[in-house]
Amino acid sequence: MDFTLFSAHLVRGLTDKIYDKRKSAALEIEKLVRDNETTPAHITEIIDTLVQDFVYSNNSNARNGGLIGLAATAIALGPAVAPYLDIIVPPILSCFSHQDSRVRYYACESMYNIAKVAKGEVLRFFNSIFDALCKLAADPTLTVKNGADLLDRLIKDIVSELSTTYVSPHQDPYNPPESEQETNNLVVPRSLPRNTAFSLPRFIPVLSQRIYVKNSFTRQYLVSWISVLDSIPDLELVSFLPEFLDGLLNCLSDTSHDVRVATSVLLGEFLQEIKQAAAVRHLHGPSESHTTLIDDTSNSSSIINNEEGQEGAGDTNSSSNFGKGTYVPGQGVIVQYDRIVETLVKHLSSTEEDIQRTALQWINEFISIAKDVVIQFTPKIILAVLPCLAHPTLVIQNTALETNRNLQKLVLEASTTTIAVKTRSPSPPISNSQTVATTEENGTTTLGKGGLDDAIESSTQDHHHQSRSVEEEPFDYQTTVSNLRLQFLNENEETRVASLEWLLMLHKKAPTKILASDDGTFPALLKTLSDSSEEVVRRDLQLLAQISSHSNHEYFRHFMTNLLSLFSTDRRLLESRGSLIIRQLCLSLDPERIYTTIADILGNDEDLEFASIMVQNLNLILITASELSDLRKRLRNLDHKDGQRLFITLYRSWCHNAVATFSLCLLAQAYEHAANMLQIFAELEITVSMLIQVDKLVQLLESPVFTYLRLQLLEPEKHPYLFKCLYGILMLLPQSSAFSTLRNRLSSVSSLGFFHMMPNRSTSPAEPSTTKQRGTSSKSSKTNDDGIKFQELLQHFKAVQSRHERQRKQAMQNIPRSSNNGRSRRSRYNSDPSFHFYREDISNSLTNGTNNNNTSNSTTSGSNNSGINNINPKIGGGSSTGSGLLNKRDKTSTSTGGHHGGNSSGSSNGSSNDARTTGSNSNSLNHSSNTTSSSAQHHFMRATGHTSRVAPRKSTGAGFGGTSRK
Repeated sequence: MDFTLFSAHLVRGLTDKIYDKRKSAALEIEKLVRDNETTPAHITEIIDTLVQDFVYSNNSNARNGGLIGLAATAIALGPAVAPYLDIIVPPILSCFSHQDSRVRYYACESMYNIAKVAKGEVLRFFNSIFDALCKLAADPTLTVKNGADLLDRLIKDIVSELSTTYVSPHQDPYNPPESEQETNNLVVPRSLPRNTAFSLPRFIPVLSQRIYVKNSFTRQYLVSWISVLDSIPDLELVSFLPEFLDGLLNCLSDTSHDVRVATSVLLGEFLQEIKQAAAVRHLHGPSESHTTLIDDTSNSSSIINNEEGQEGAGDTNSSSNFGKGTYVPGQGVIVQYDRIVETLVKHLSSTEEDIQRTALQWINEFISIAKDVVIQFTPKIILAVLPCLAHPTLVIQNTALETNRNLQKLVLEASTTTIAVKTRSPSPPISNSQTVATTEENGTTTLGKGGLDDAIESSTQDHHHQSRSVEEEPFDYQTTVSNLRLQFLNENEETRVASLEWLLMLHKKAPTKILASDDGTFPALLKTLSDSSEEVVRRDLQLLAQISSHSNHEYFRHFMTNLLSLFSTDRRLLESRGSLIIRQLCLSLDPERIYTTIADILGNDEDLEFASIMVQNLNLILITASELSDLRKRLRNLDHKDGQRLFITLYRSWCHNAVATFSLCLLAQAYEHAANMLQIFAELEITVSMLIQVDKLVQLLESPVFTYLRLQLLEPEKHPYLFKCLYGILMLLPQSSAFSTLRNRLSSVSSLGFFHMMPNRSTSPAEPSTTKQRGTSSKSSKTNDDGIKFQELLQHFKAVQSRHERQRKQAMQNIPRSSNNGRSRRSRYNSDPSFHFYREDISNSLTNGTNNNNTSNSTTSGSNNSGINNINPKIGGGSSTGSGLLNKRDKTSTSTGGHHGGNSSGSSNGSSNDARTTGSNSNSLNHSSNTTSSSAQHHFMRATGHTSRVAPRKSTGAGFGGTSRK
């Protein structure tokens, strides 16, 4: 220790543990410094002694004395301390991390006194001071935190006052414009002050590292500093926002409410500044773009890197080191929209609601102020926004809805033309409103909104710009479609519906780009038809129809083939959604195109069972759906070639289902051909499934669709075969409610005396129907000479039905082997004819009479029921009660009866579990005695959609009136 400068008394005072004695020693040092102020060497020696012998001492008291001694030295020197700060400040900052809290506190106190004297010169050490205070913000000792807080306030005041103006004469070189290596290729606004002691580009890397801390006190410290720097107009901190935006958004998830509020307010201020910059750019346009002059001494090391997606709102002319002129908010700001949006997209799926809500709000605002940038990130934005449509938080849900709506509008209005982008940039292509920087020989030129067009118009820059650009599509359709397809798996209905709406909009905008390649979209759309939501299915069908309407016939046929394949493998879908899918497609596409294509495919289908089921469903839709009214009108007009072609196409496929073919003939008014078909029915095996279909057909004959047919009954001379068709149906039906309905309809006409108009003899199925009936020719005979060869159609019908008969017999032979294998993949419509069905709505339809409740044994006697030969209720005089086709039986009842030619009677014991019923004069339908599992019957009836139940019974050969016991 050099005692020539410090006396022993002074040394003892600096190392004393009592603060007052150290303070007295510091006053002596202050006097000593003033005495040697004119001798810089002595001042340097004093500082070195304090640093080496005291500040770096292992004795805490000596350290404290050294720190207070350095502060006294700075106070004594005053503004002249600037040359000595390089050897004063670093030792003090090293004490900020000392393990002794008192050392840390006195270090803050010493730095506070030095900064108060040095003022602007201390900005040269701003990064080191900031980093040290960042650590002390979370110090566990309260006195240290308070001391750090006092120093922090002082530094903030100095930065706010002098950061943009103070130039240090002791900095060599004078803080030159930052090179790319020093600033990590930061985008530096040209309006940023140069050669100042405070360098924002050199501070940003420090901030971007510290912003990811988790401590709430440190976060509060960082947010406060960002707020201070943002409040300084000339610094334009928003230009560096992408460097720390990610960490700043993470502060919204902090456990401290104060941190979250401060961060939210700060982000709101940043967003407002960006909107102001966009407004300035929109107001002034590229006219304010001009060259900023830079000193020759720093021109070689200064490169302003305006990357893609950043936009200059305007610049301030500068012929010196500082920006001059009237300050306009947003002027000279470079907003790097692409990097900001990229950061925001990462937080759209955050689990923290505050972060997610803020990111959504920013994206929604950017849609209007940075359209050409946002559209490039649309695929990623969609992937994150659509799941938010069903967010449980109402604010996030509403913001997501608005964002999704605005994004759809943006894409819909976007031009499909290509734009120019830089070949050296790996980031998304820029747009016309983005900044493009070109370095000229004497400076840097920035193009704002519309600047790209001006550059193209400028002959001096046209060739240079075109050599650096290529043509690219601003919107990635394929990536967007892939991301939308992923949303089909989302559990929320709103998300799935929104994804289909997006695809509808995109296909309407660019049909050729949605399914440009086989990317799996079409199979995904078909699979979505099985979705649990009916709204999703409707949108899916709308999209499939829209795609098909813009495609060729091969693509449409491929679609129909895959749809039928889906129905074939997923019978539950066919039963629950089959009608909805077909009707929705007919609503969006040409029904005739759909039906003829499906008919052509089914005509060649080897799966006869599925073909029969599908034809039955298609026929029911054809008869009942309002969407197919025009198609029904064309079918009724067989005088024209179009109607004939349609009838022939459908007929050849409809032959897979006999009742459906018969219905088609009734629709087309081909009554003579229908009458000939009925004779073939007699040769077919009459299954219960067929009788159920006939029952449905009779009900449909009473619907408005067949109004014309019922009116034609009043013109028997024009339609004689119509009577034969309807009476033929009546002969097929057992006595049931359908039987009574049709009989009553025919009876009301026959009572008018039209029986003599029926044809005396029927045309044999084998006899070609090639001649016209004189005066009584039916529609079918009229059209025969016009191109429909009904005899060939009849032969085709017989051939197809023969194939079904063979398959049905083969299936019956396989029933014993397959009965224990559970439910088969496909439901069987053509079941064993020995099944006895009964309708839920007809209770004890074979029992007619009155029950006597006064005695334990009651007798029920059937009244005279008019049978099939007694069509007119006026003939026979008895009361008519129609017996159900599907006769209901109690599971515990035993029925006994027989044919007696007239009336049959029996008795019913009300107190017994067995009841005897007496059927009236009714026709029985004899079935062969076969047995099939009840599960197959249940599936049988569910597949048909009928309301009946199945009760497996054994027939005695006596018909419905025979005795049977379950």
